[in-house]
Amino acid sequence: MTDRTLLLSPLTLRGVTLPNRAVVSPMSQYLSKGGYANDYHLVHLGRFALGGAGLVFTEATAVEARGRRTPGDLGLWEYGQIAEMARIATFIKQQGSVAGIQLAHAGRKASERRPWDGETPLDEEDATLRGEAPWTTVGPSAVTFGPDWHEPLALDRAGIDEVIDAFAASTRRAAEAGYQFLEIYAGHGFLVHQFLSPLANTRQDGYGGSLKNRMRFAAEVATAVREAWPQDLPLSFRISAVDWHDGGWELSDTLALAKVLKDCGVDVLDCSSGGISGHPGRQRIAIAPAFQAPFAKAVKESCGMATMTVGFIRTAAEAEAVLQEGQADLVAIARELLYDPNWTLHAAEDLGEGKDFSLWQPQFGWWLMRRGKALARLAQKAKEKVKG
Repeated sequence: MTDRTLLLSPLTLRGVTLPNRAVVSPMSQYLSKGGYANDYHLVHLGRFALGGAGLVFTEATAVEARGRRTPGDLGLWEYGQIAEMARIATFIKQQGSVAGIQLAHAGRKASERRPWDGETPLDEEDATLRGEAPWTTVGPSAVTFGPDWHEPLALDRAGIDEVIDAFAASTRRAAEAGYQFLEIYAGHGFLVHQFLSPLANTRQDGYGGSLKNRMRFAAEVATAVREAWPQDLPLSFRISAVDWHDGGWELSDTLALAKVLKDCGVDVLDCSSGGISGHPGRQRIAIAPAFQAPFAKAVKESCGMATMTVGFIRTAAEAEAVLQEGQADLVAIARELLYDPNWTLHAAEDLGEGKDFSLWQPQFGWWLMRRGKALARLAQKAKEKVKG
């Protein structure tokens, strides 16, 4: 390792040291049954640990059955779901990576078809075709996610407390399963985000109206999770830093929330954006490499909180630049890792480290070193043939 390469340098948060700053962003696969993990999830997530990522997150894992976005979402709302999740965490740790879990509640965005089935609300046709009947959804207000979407039930105070308790209970199960890093999913239009954004929250009580009131649910969830999560393990909070909709959540709101969350014991703010609504409206998003990194930088500069960024970061150079410029402490990669599960190891090579395959698992590196020598001999023979 070198001092110049931040992507490959370790980072310690509370009592956990990440071996590098490359993070596998949560990526829903929609292949669970009843919220239970299976062999697919073990192989899917395990290959990223074999590929050298420092922190491997599960996909969004529901804290209630009604909090699943689709019937195929993972869950941790009951004790029986712990065993398979523990199997995944154990394997990730055995490969030298840190096992992370993202806890979620989809709120009004729940009861949805999988992307390849249309990414639209479930109806009775789904019950007939796939045995996947729609269910009642909840939200801060009876405001639909988009045209032709089901209207959620507005949570009363007892319902709010029930959801907060569900986050805390799932947190305790995550700790029992052996996860070392926990993230609260509060972005992309999920329930906590719905409470934050005035586009989804039209309440007139202590959980709506002013920014302080709209932040109350997020703060209470974070506090409950922090109390349930071991104090030596880090806690992150994924947020949509802006809604990209007029009249929605803005960066100034995120900076205010970051200070509140820091006081609640959150260690990392994971900065993404968008996703609050399926309603038509002018969106100001302009996608470019690492386009969400400035949000993470603004949080770092505003409250001194560690940050993570995600979104359209494809190359080692782009990831390293984000870190070198002080925009974030961690870089989360998603679709590039689906394309290349060994992205982290290839990034190391691109940054001038591990060219001898010393960073690979030894059972891989040994073969690849032999492959390299064979390729070198073939290249030498081809050169000699040309000369002859």
